[in-house]
Amino acid sequence: MEIEQSRFVQTIGGVLILMALFFPLWAAAFIADTLIRKNTSPKTEVLNAGFIDLVSSGQVSASARLIRLRIGEPDKFSLPFTIYSGVSNNAFPAQVMGMAARTNEHLVAQFITPLSGLLNFSIDGWRCFGKQEKITQAGFIYQLGERLLTGYRTTLPGSWLNGRPHNFLNSFATLGLFFQTGAWEKDRSANMGTCWVSIRYHAAYTNPSQLNIFLEGLNTNGIYSGYSLGFGLEISYAVHLKAQVYRYDKPPEPVYSLPLYQFSFNYALQGKN
Repeated sequence: MEIEQSRFVQTIGGVLILMALFFPLWAAAFIADTLIRKNTSPKTEVLNAGFIDLVSSGQVSASARLIRLRIGEPDKFSLPFTIYSGVSNNAFPAQVMGMAARTNEHLVAQFITPLSGLLNFSIDGWRCFGKQEKITQAGFIYQLGERLLTGYRTTLPGSWLNGRPHNFLNSFATLGLFFQTGAWEKDRSANMGTCWVSIRYHAAYTNPSQLNIFLEGLNTNGIYSGYSLGFGLEISYAVHLKAQVYRYDKPPEPVYSLPLYQFSFNYALQGKN
C-alpha cells in the first residue's frame, strides 16, 4: 500500500514539474494568440475623434464623434451612420465688451455648418469617380441627418422668459464635390496623408413655429441654405486642419449676409479620422 502511494506521489510530482517547465511557453503562446485576435478583430469606433471649430463670428465649438458604424449588409449596400455631440460658445466678444446677455447669433453658423448641434445624427460619406486605390482622385461627398439645436428666448426686457433656452430639431442635407491628392512630411512618405479642396451646397429646415417660440415675430419659412468652399490637410499623427468659407445664398431672417470663415482642428485617437 505504501509502495502504491509512493508511486502515485511520484507521478503527480512529475506531472507538476512538467507543467511548471512548460508553463512559460504555453503562457507566451496564449498571450500572443490573444494579441493577434485583438488586433485583427474589427472595433466599433467610439469616442475616437472630434474637432474644435473657430468661426469668424467669434463662436467656438467643440464636438466629439460618439460612434461611427455602418448599417446594411457587409460587402453589399450599407450606409455610414455617425453620432456627434458638441457644445458651442458665442460669448467671446460679449465677454470682452462686458456684456453677458445671451443672443441667437450662434445659429448663424449652426444652420449652415453640417457638424453642429448638441446632438447630431447623420449619414455621411464620400464616393470616388474612379478607383479608390489612387492617391489623387475626385468624387462627391454627402451628409444628411437630424440635429438638436438650442435657441434663447428674446422677449421684452425684464421678462423672466428672457434668455431661457429652447431646444429644437433641425433637418439638414449637404452635397458637393471634392478633389484630393497626397500629402506627407519630409522624409516620411510612408505616412501618406491627403490634401483636399471641396465645394458643397447646404440646406437646413426647422418648423417656423419652433423658431417663433424664442424669436417672436420672426417671418420665415424655416429654410436656410447656402454654399461653402473648403480646404483640408490631414496626415495621421501629424496634422488635421480644415479651413472653410460659408455663405448663405440669400439673406434669411435674421439677415445672415456676411460670409463665415471656419477653421477646424481635428483629433483622431487611432491616427485617422
